[in-house]
Amino acid sequence: MLPVDLHGGWQTLAGFPPGLEVKVLADDLDESARSGARTRLVRFAPGAATHSQLVHAYWEEAYVLSGDLYALADTPGRHANTPSYSCRPPGTPHGPFASAHGCVLFEVQYFMRRQHP
Repeated sequence: MLPVDLHGGWQTLAGFPPGLEVKVLADDLDESARSGARTRLVRFAPGAATHSQLVHAYWEEAYVLSGDLYALADTPGRHANTPSYSCRPPGTPHGPFASAHGCVLFEVQYFMRRQHP
């Protein structure tokens, strides 16, 4: 195992509003070849929010490690507090999301290997 610095080394998420940062742990996800996987931490600052719905061609699993996260379309007061988990098959619309107090997510994104008969 390798240590993970949770204080430094975060990068802004391209195309996302301020307050969202990512720390990539492993990445060989190739969307054009529809292969590979990515694991990363995603951090929302307190009050940070995304503004649009997302849809991916790959599977995505997200686990809320700390803090709170909620979908803006959810019923007010319905937050995904620690611990929370979601698994989204390819093509599943999700978001936009927000965090009142900030949060850290562990995400795994991957293309499923084809099953051969």
